[in-house]
Amino acid sequence: MPSPSLTSTLAPLSGSGAGSAPGDRGHASTPHAYDVGLLLLRVVLGLTMAAHGSQKLFGWFGGGGLDGTGAFFTMSGYPSGKAFAVVAGLTETLGGLGLAVGLLTPLMGAAVVGTMVNAIAVKGTGAFFAPAGIEYELLLTAGAAALALTGPGRLAADRFLPVLKAHRLAYGASAVLLGLAVAGLTLLLRK
Repeated sequence: MPSPSLTSTLAPLSGSGAGSAPGDRGHASTPHAYDVGLLLLRVVLGLTMAAHGSQKLFGWFGGGGLDGTGAFFTMSGYPSGKAFAVVAGLTETLGGLGLAVGLLTPLMGAAVVGTMVNAIAVKGTGAFFAPAGIEYELLLTAGAAALALTGPGRLAADRFLPVLKAHRLAYGASAVLLGLAVAGLTLLLRK
């Protein structure tokens, strides 16, 4: 049997012991730390996606604009490349801005997931590491899915929407499945 001093030393590490309730997190971060971490992830991922969308829509940041992106989509096997460039550009821009401010986070995360699944399919999985690999696209996809599943935190516009005020895992999982389904349907249209 461990000594009382050893038990009191180990209790905070295990989350058990006198005064701790089942489900206590021991040394877990405060809710404020989670909210700030989610805010940082949302803003960086969201603005990155919005910048990519603006490359497609407006040619900003060295992008091809609708004409150049449309030609790329046509070359990649999508019918009506320019129409798909508009859809991809709007999805990335609006999805990214929505993530950045935490508005309709599960749906915005799903929009980014769907777009990035298509990006991974077009790029191919011949390599993992950049410049020819998919590590960047995979990281954006996983980040967007994580935000859809966890919710935006309390520092978000969703906090003011009655339905999304209390995020549920089911909302995020349903949204991610929707994003994957739309991505799959879109890929079926490729030649």
